[in-house]
Amino acid sequence: MNIFKTLMSASALSLLSVPAFAQQQVVWWDFLSGGDGVRMKTLIDAFNAEHPDIQISSTTLEWGVPFYTKARTSAAVGQGPDVMTYHLSRVPLGIDEGVLSPITDEDLAGAGLSTEAFFPAAVGAATADDTLYAVPFDIHAVVLYYNKNLLEGTDYLDADGNLTGIETLEDFETAMATLQENGVSGPLTYQTGGEGGLWRVFYTLLQQQGGEFIVDGEVLPGDNAEKAVTAIETMTRWQEMGFGPEQAEYEASVALFSSGEAAFQINGVWEVPTYTDAAEAGTLGFEWGAVEIPPLMGQPATWADSHAFAIPNQGDNTVAGEKRAAVMTVIAWMAENAIGWADAGHIPAYLPVAESEAYAAMEPNATYASLADNAAFDPQTTVTGVASPAYDAALNIIGPAIHGYFGAEDAVAQMQEDLTSALR
Repeated sequence: MNIFKTLMSASALSLLSVPAFAQQQVVWWDFLSGGDGVRMKTLIDAFNAEHPDIQISSTTLEWGVPFYTKARTSAAVGQGPDVMTYHLSRVPLGIDEGVLSPITDEDLAGAGLSTEAFFPAAVGAATADDTLYAVPFDIHAVVLYYNKNLLEGTDYLDADGNLTGIETLEDFETAMATLQENGVSGPLTYQTGGEGGLWRVFYTLLQQQGGEFIVDGEVLPGDNAEKAVTAIETMTRWQEMGFGPEQAEYEASVALFSSGEAAFQINGVWEVPTYTDAAEAGTLGFEWGAVEIPPLMGQPATWADSHAFAIPNQGDNTVAGEKRAAVMTVIAWMAENAIGWADAGHIPAYLPVAESEAYAAMEPNATYASLADNAAFDPQTTVTGVASPAYDAALNIIGPAIHGYFGAEDAVAQMQEDLTSALR
């Protein structure tokens, strides 16, 4: 009987602790793993702790094609999430597939947001036909990582240990040749055997020439083809000079830098936590830094994309009413607390955070934050962006070209043919 009374008392206390309001459950899908995943889980837990009336129920799915395929099929049958992470480079395809629900000015205002509070380049990538389809969370781009120990004693490290003297392609190639003379066998590493790394470096070099990949439905029209040839020839020369690794998959390309073998790495800002954590643990073995990629080809431009938050359609409907207001509350809170995301290397897309003292104190993030003004997002088409035909072309055409299997002009012609067909 005493046990029964104890259980009844516990039950009564439990009932008393139940909130008197209706709790909104927000179903959340993301594709974030590794350090990104850990940081996002921390943010979700913090949101849930602060909002007893709104609870995020999160699921992490496989990055890339698997995620976007599931997002498309679930939206078609009305069994998708209430909110999901989304790459802005995928927005055109998401619109074409009917996946994305437009986010109105009223949606934003109800959550205390406006498009003016975000970096214009990110808002532009999230917008089509004057309609916003996602709320940017960050800008992530490739940067130039450098090993200070290997550069010590050269003209490329100033008295404060910062990279200097590299403003042009000639400067960069001279620096790499100097490192080779000093015994660094492969001074540069990037993903030469995978679609992501190849596309990001190619697109950066193209954009730095003022080149455009797709214009009015045409692939590399006019002198854009010549600029693409120059970009591929540059990447090819790096291979021929022994500057870069042969057919390096992503993990191998990172290992070449983290092991101290390569002095430079072109890779995403998302690797900042890798080197920060290793340095703090005393396992890195060298000092390092990261800067915006110099204007090697003439003008500042850096491949970039954004993680963003999108509201998927549910069959012929979409999230509405109190649930939609709850979703917008989640999105706004994430934007306002993006400093917890920034230590993953990302640049917050929300200007009040990007311009805050807390972000200015983060290094090397603050050093390369200028790239947000030079962010070169993929063209807004259905054949470009993450896990797209353009990425396939990088792997299957640009990759073999830079390794000498065929010429740069042939590579550009093949890309034009393949992607023109895909556009149709």
